[in-house]
Amino acid sequence: MKNEIFLDNSSTTKPYDDVIDFMSQISKEVYGNPSSLHTKGIAAEREIKKARQLIADSLRAQSNEIIFTSGGTESNNLAIRGYLNPNPRKGKHIITTTVEHPSVMEVYQSLAGKGYTVDYLNVDNDGIISIDELKEKINENTALISIILVNNEVGSIQPIEQLVRIKNQINKNTVIHVDAVQGYGKMEIHPKALGIDLMSLSSHKIHGPKGIGAIFMNQSLKMSPIIYGGGQESMLRSGTENVPGICGFGKAVEISFANINNNHENVRKLKEIFVNSIMENIEKFKIISPINASPYILNVAFEGIKAEVLLHHLEEKSIFVSTGSACSSRKNIHSRVLRSMGVTSKYIEGAIRFSFSHFNTEEQIIKTVEALVDILPRIRKKPKLTN
Repeated sequence: MKNEIFLDNSSTTKPYDDVIDFMSQISKEVYGNPSSLHTKGIAAEREIKKARQLIADSLRAQSNEIIFTSGGTESNNLAIRGYLNPNPRKGKHIITTTVEHPSVMEVYQSLAGKGYTVDYLNVDNDGIISIDELKEKINENTALISIILVNNEVGSIQPIEQLVRIKNQINKNTVIHVDAVQGYGKMEIHPKALGIDLMSLSSHKIHGPKGIGAIFMNQSLKMSPIIYGGGQESMLRSGTENVPGICGFGKAVEISFANINNNHENVRKLKEIFVNSIMENIEKFKIISPINASPYILNVAFEGIKAEVLLHHLEEKSIFVSTGSACSSRKNIHSRVLRSMGVTSKYIEGAIRFSFSHFNTEEQIIKTVEALVDILPRIRKKPKLTN
C-alpha cells in the first residue's frame, strides 16, 4: 500500500525489489537440485557458493564457516545444541542472559536439569549485563555462553568485546555464541576479530526473504547436526537447499552492506526526530530504549493504555507497529525483557516497539506522531469518579 507506514522492521522487513527479481530469476532458470551431478545441479550449486561467499566476506570469515539454515531460530538451536552435543567434556555449565530471544531462552530452559547447570545474567535498567556478575558466574566448567548482540525489543547493545576479554581471562575454552539477528546488516560485525565462535544470522531482517538464515561457525569447532538426512551444508544441516532463498539472502547482504553506513545514519536521524517529536507533543510516556541503543529500535511505553489497543488504532491509520517480540507477542504475557529491566507493570502494559528501516521517511515519522497525538487522549483510561 502506497500510504502505509511500516514501523515493525524488527519483526520483518520489506524485501528489496532487486532481491525479489533475483529470486524470481533463480526460480525460473536455476531450478536444479544442488546435489545433482548434471549441469542444472552444478549451476544451482554455483549460485549457492556465490551467496555463501558474499555472507562470509561481510563477516571477514571463510566461506566454509557459513552454514545455511531456515532462519534465526534454527541458527540459534544449531549453535547451542550443535556445539554442546558432541562436546560433553567441555563442561556442563552454560550461561545466557534474562533478555534473550525465545529461540535461545527456551533451548537453555530445556537443557536445565538434563545434565546442564544454567546461569542467567541479569541486566540493568538499560538492558545491559553486568560484567562483574559475568566474572562471578563463569568458571572452569563453563562450556558455552549465549548472548544477544542487539536486543530485539529495546535495542540494547551488549558489550561483546568486554565479555570475550573476561571469558579469556577465566576460561579460554568457553565458547561464545552471539545472536546477531537484529544487528547483522545494520552494523559491522567481524566475529573472528571479536572472539565470537558462533553467530546466528537471519535474512528477513535485512530486506531478504523469509525462511532462510545462516550460522557463522569457527572452523576449529567440533559440531554435530540437529537435523539428519542427506548431509547437505557440510554434514551439519540436511535437507535440499532453498536455492532461491539462499540467493535472495546473498543479494540482500550485497545491497545492505554496500549502504550500511548511510542506512545507519538515515535511521539514526529518523529516530532522533521521532523522540524529539514525542517529547514535544505527548504526555505521560516513558522511553524504555537506552540512549545508546541501536537506532533501528525504539521502545516507548505510554501510561494509562493497553499497548494492543493502541496498536490496532494505529493499524486503522495504516501504521504498523509491535508490542514486542513477534515470536512471543501471541502468548499474551508481559514482556520478560522489560520485567528484567525493572520496568513497572503500568508501563509494560503500554509498551510499543517502533522499529525503523531506511525505507521510512521523515514525513512518515511526523504522521505517526500526529496519529499518536490524536489517538492517545481517546484511549487513555478515564479516572474513577469520586464523591
